[in-house]
Amino acid sequence: MPLQVFNTLTRRKEEFQPREPGKVSIYVCGVTPYNFCHVGNARPYLVWDVFRRYFAYKGYSVRYVQNFTDVDDKIINKAREEGTGALAVADRYIKAYFADMDALGIQRADVYPRVTDHIPDIIRVVAGLVKSGHAYVLDGDVYYSVESFQEYGKLSGRSLEELNAGARVEVNEKKHHPMDFALWKAAKEGEPAWDSPWGPGRPGWHIECSVMALKYLGAGFDFHGGGSDLIFPHHENEIAQSEAYTGSTFARYWVHNGFVNMGGEKMAKSVGNVVRVRDVLERFPGAALRYYMLSTHYRSPIDFSLEEMPAAQRGWERLHHLEENLARVLGAGAPAVPAQLSADARALLAKLDRYRRDFEAAMDDDFNTAQALATLFDLARDLNAYLAAGEVSGERAYVLAQGREVFLTLGGVLGLTGLKAGAQENAALLEGLIELVAELRQEARRRKDFATADRVRDRLAELGVILEDTAQGPRWRFK
Repeated sequence: MPLQVFNTLTRRKEEFQPREPGKVSIYVCGVTPYNFCHVGNARPYLVWDVFRRYFAYKGYSVRYVQNFTDVDDKIINKAREEGTGALAVADRYIKAYFADMDALGIQRADVYPRVTDHIPDIIRVVAGLVKSGHAYVLDGDVYYSVESFQEYGKLSGRSLEELNAGARVEVNEKKHHPMDFALWKAAKEGEPAWDSPWGPGRPGWHIECSVMALKYLGAGFDFHGGGSDLIFPHHENEIAQSEAYTGSTFARYWVHNGFVNMGGEKMAKSVGNVVRVRDVLERFPGAALRYYMLSTHYRSPIDFSLEEMPAAQRGWERLHHLEENLARVLGAGAPAVPAQLSADARALLAKLDRYRRDFEAAMDDDFNTAQALATLFDLARDLNAYLAAGEVSGERAYVLAQGREVFLTLGGVLGLTGLKAGAQENAALLEGLIELVAELRQEARRRKDFATADRVRDRLAELGVILEDTAQGPRWRFK
């Protein structure tokens, strides 16, 4: 059946029709890097990693964009606490983010745009909104006028009056409407700032995602995702400013995952009920946390408990042990196709087709990973029974090889098979090596050996690592 997706915008399941045949475009709101990621932070990226893998499985070419909000009040406050620069804080926690996500087997996005790299783009869009009358200047700030957009509230399904009554809004009696939000904030002493037509300042939170999504995906892209806490105000505001600017649909499908709760409340740093991803990884494999999260439908809340992690690890280990056993008995070669198959062999091959169809049916029903995982376990049970029933050669080797292909393919969609041990250690090693190369390049610059320094920088760029020289020292990031 065709893929059905629950669209927050319409509040119903819809058949997915891509903007361009054979292609899928995705934008997911990224982290504000001022601290280490907790389990709740990780859920949307794990969820979208599986969605992306499934689109690739179905033959789509996927372009996936995920931003970093690398200038924000929280980052500025953290920098003040530490007596360092905001840029240094953001860089450090972006690197920590990548280490955590790598350990969970989350594939890298195609683009990781950062706010500070897109200031001219943001200023251009804000200026366009001012010119069209959708925004106004007030004492160096620029505010979006929510009353100028007749469809404001269509994502959350509430009227402007309802939203205003229940919202915590930025207090400024001079605003035209209490719900108007900042597109550009006038500079304050000691904060990062950029020149603009309205004076020195920095972007508001909401405008960055609109600008970067439009730049890298264009208007009317397929999917915009994030946690359900972003529906209002962030995503509501994104729609208003983007569609006012372009005059067309911003994103076609809005997909939001449920909260991760702990102790009866949403896991959040502000509440203090967080468990950091890296703390979980000190006790359990990344695949076990991945398994735990995928055992619940993405739109349902998860009540996280470390006490339940051993059971999740045992569940993943059952799959992993089958993968290891099949590799041991089959090796890397492809068994010959038998001239004739027994009834038992034909029955299992028919089951393989059924399991593939059942898996696809689960994923086509709004990405039901819990049901897909149950199908994968049914497949594993039959393969284990066939594996234990006799010597693996001839017909049996051929059938098991076919079963392994299906098992690894479906498990790979969930990111639970084909994993390499030590992912977290490998990520830490990679980052350490990059830091070492950056330090050696700095030594070359101090010796005025600029030819070597430039060669190192250019070679890193070829390998996908951007190295930049800043007033605070060298800064690197992945492309």
